[in-house]
Amino acid sequence: DSLSMAFLLLLERLNPVERAVFLLHDVFDYTHTEVAGIIGKTEANCRRIASRARTAMESHRSRFVGTPDQRERLASRFFAAVRLGDVDSLIGMLASDVVVYGDGGGNAPQWSKPIVGAGNVSRLLAGLGKRLGDVGGAIEVREVNGDPGAIIRDRDGLVISVFVLELSEAGDVQTFRSVINPAKLRHLGPVADVWALARERA
Repeated sequence: DSLSMAFLLLLERLNPVERAVFLLHDVFDYTHTEVAGIIGKTEANCRRIASRARTAMESHRSRFVGTPDQRERLASRFFAAVRLGDVDSLIGMLASDVVVYGDGGGNAPQWSKPIVGAGNVSRLLAGLGKRLGDVGGAIEVREVNGDPGAIIRDRDGLVISVFVLELSEAGDVQTFRSVINPAKLRHLGPVADVWALARERA
């Protein structure tokens, strides 16, 4: 769980001291006395900081757990609907307040702001599936940092992006993240030139 994308993004909500205390105590099992010595605060203060950080993390954490098989089945159905551009099926798997985020890091095309709502998101994803088909791309369903997701490849097998699904307590898709920043994808293999793909489709 401590490697999931959702967890890493939640850590960014904490200030540096909260993050240090939370990680040292809750993730790496240091005692409050040890943490106090490391960060230069009193043990009582560390306990308060840890409690505050834990509350912040829990208030934003996805409640859906499910089995690996359940998550895999949902991801397979979801990405099959993306491939087919099946808006109705996508809407049935999306939370009403689903949000899409893109991470291009300024080095690749990305959405300028989050896209919100099942109707908007289903149409966006159906369009993505069509554009991917137009350039001969493929969706490879994978587990990504513990979450259901997929690696998106071009016709030559080069990595275009990674999609990650975060599930709600009800088991539908609450958040959809697209990482298309080449700097964050190179560890997966050779990365496609997404600007060239965009020009090709145009």
